[in-house]
Amino acid sequence: MRLCLNGKLMDEAEARIAPGDRGFLLGDGVFETIAVRGGVGKRLAGHLARLRHDAEVIGLGLPWPDPTLVSLIERVAAENSLTEAAVRLTVSRGVGPRGLLPPATPEPTLLITAAPMPDFSEPVRLIVSGATRRNEHSPLTRIKSTNYLDNIIARREAADKGADDAIMLNTAGRVAETTIANVFALIGGGLVTPPITEGALPGLMRADVLKLGRGEELPLTVEMLTNATEVFLSNALGLRAVTAINGAPVGDGEPGLITQLLAARL
Repeated sequence: MRLCLNGKLMDEAEARIAPGDRGFLLGDGVFETIAVRGGVGKRLAGHLARLRHDAEVIGLGLPWPDPTLVSLIERVAAENSLTEAAVRLTVSRGVGPRGLLPPATPEPTLLITAAPMPDFSEPVRLIVSGATRRNEHSPLTRIKSTNYLDNIIARREAADKGADDAIMLNTAGRVAETTIANVFALIGGGLVTPPITEGALPGLMRADVLKLGRGEELPLTVEMLTNATEVFLSNALGLRAVTAINGAPVGDGEPGLITQLLAARL
């Protein structure tokens, strides 16, 4: 695989990140996952704006201008002969002294990798995670930080129970999101999704689904999800139907019509 490290394209085997990098040691960084379609990055302006916003939340400035990042994102996909790709752009704070306090003048590490676009045509089966919860009061729920340990714990729990992903509840016991996606449900003929204040990440695809599907933000309980006509997940790479939650079918147990129509449009 070819990748970009700090602006330089190279083979994966050549890439080296310093042992003192805070991204490795402390999860001190942010990232974006970007869909490349036909060799062109989708929603790039939104992704890069969010990357800069999220970096500001953790007190990190990004030295690379947007045109440079756009060029590198699309070049990494091309270098791997991928016209349909999932590109990940990761920024860590770089090397710092021992301890939690960041260096006064950080030199961030930039890593851009690409992988083939995953297949979203197959529906998913969810469980409700009982091993961990999403803290809707933390600013980290509103940014894509490189610390995903809660999500990893919940995803392992799903795998152990034979499911594809896990619904993460917030501290109030309501639905926040899954480990990698926002949650949408068709209830009473209307499309709804948890508000950001419930611990849901402000996804770019989420915003597009809300606009196209004329959706509404509404606190959701697990019971509301299990009684929904349709449930689907959204993230930067697309939409995916949910056919079961905790072993019980959603609707008729098949991908719903609204899910399919929205997926085709987005």
